[in-house]
Formats: sequence, C-alpha cells, structure tokens
Amino acid sequence: MLKDIRMWPGHLALLPDSRFLLVSGRTFRNEAEGPWPSNAVVFSPSGTPEAEFCVGDDIPALVTDVHGGIWTAYGDEGIYGGHPESGAGLAGWNTRGQAAWTPDGRLPDHPLQGCTAATENERVWLVWSSGSSRGGTFLTQITPSTGDVVSYPSPVRNPDGFAVRGNQAVLTRRNHNKRSVELTRAELNGTTWTVTSRRTLRVPGRVVMRCGQGRNGSLWLRASDTWLRVEA
Repeated sequence: MLKDIRMWPGHLALLPDSRFLLVSGRTFRNEAEGPWPSNAVVFSPSGTPEAEFCVGDDIPALVTDVHGGIWTAYGDEGIYGGHPESGAGLAGWNTRGQAAWTPDGRLPDHPLQGCTAATENERVWLVWSSGSSRGGTFLTQITPSTGDVVSYPSPVRNPDGFAVRGNQAVLTRRNHNKRSVELTRAELNGTTWTVTSRRTLRVPGRVVMRCGQGRNGSLWLRASDTWLRVEA
C-alpha cells in the first residue's frame, strides 16, 4: 500500500483509539484529468493499514483533532496546482478521505502558504500567510462542532511552530542551519495577539522543517533526533 506514496516531506499524526495517520506532503497526477494518487494512510494501533486516500497536494502543515478530523494548510504549488481542496488554501477531512470543511469565503485574505497548525481542546488552529499585496500572516481558529471561524493577525511572520492555551500562545521560527529558534510568547487581548516576550532558544540540533505542532498548549518541535516540548 505504501510503495506508491512519496513519503517525504511528510506528516505523522495521532487519531482516536490509538490509530495514526501518515501523510506525504506531495501527490502528483500523471494526466491532467486523471485521479489524484493517495498520499494519506490510516493505520491501526498494531500498524496495519486500514485506508488510503488523497488529502490534497503540497501540505506544509497538518494536524488531527480529538474526533479524528484531519486539517490541512497548503503551499503555493498546491493552491495553484489544480487540486480543488488545495486551491482554497485550507481544508478539513474525515478519515475516509472526504472533504468535510472549506473556508467558503470566511478568511481575511487568500492563503498562499501554510505555516503550522495546532489543537486546543475541541478547536483547531491553522497558521498561514497571505498571497495578496497586503501580505500578512494569520492565525485561524476553527471550531469543528459549530463551523465557527475566527482569524487573527499573527504577531510573528511565518512561524513554523505554534501552540495555544486560553489567551496565551507560543510561536517559534527556526534559524536556518543553526541550533536555535526564535521563541515568541503572546497574549490575546480581545481581537489582538500582543507579544509579551521574545528570546533565542538553543536546541540540541537543527529544527526539522514542518515538524512543529501544537497540542493543547504544548508545542512539540523536532530538533535533529530530539523532540522538545515548549509550554504556552
């Protein structure tokens, strides 16, 4: 089942009941009108493949929610690459590979590049940057049970790590080819995230691209072969 899936760059995420999801960041059609090859596989707790499907092309950010929903933010090659859900910039999926959520005009701008993602209890956060002349990076909060969508300007441009707990957040940006990240803490005051502190954080190794993910207030970063946890 895995032999036709391009496995790097990719994402690994947990699902309910100890299942897990493995997703390749890319998928390519051989013909302009042909089907999109699968790039996602759901595994049982014992590691047995249960299902495979496509969740769009060019996925720099992915997270799963407490009910097993899959949330994706796309890069520019996916947004302009012809896949219908990738074209919207953000998407939500179920574990059968069916699109379950689209932005539907509820974002402040059109996305150009996904940055990172996080969960906070029932909520999902997708972080993305804009492709318009106005520019900017946004933190979009989605409540899957109600469909509510709220977006905030990000206090950090193009972060690669994000976690949130209540009105407190932590954001990181890796320093290219260095064993450090720029760590920013922010607080939500009404409709604005305000920076409360900034520092350079030394880490055991170079932070791996697209491996930052927030889970209920904890930001997990992969630095070389070490996973770090930073609390919001």
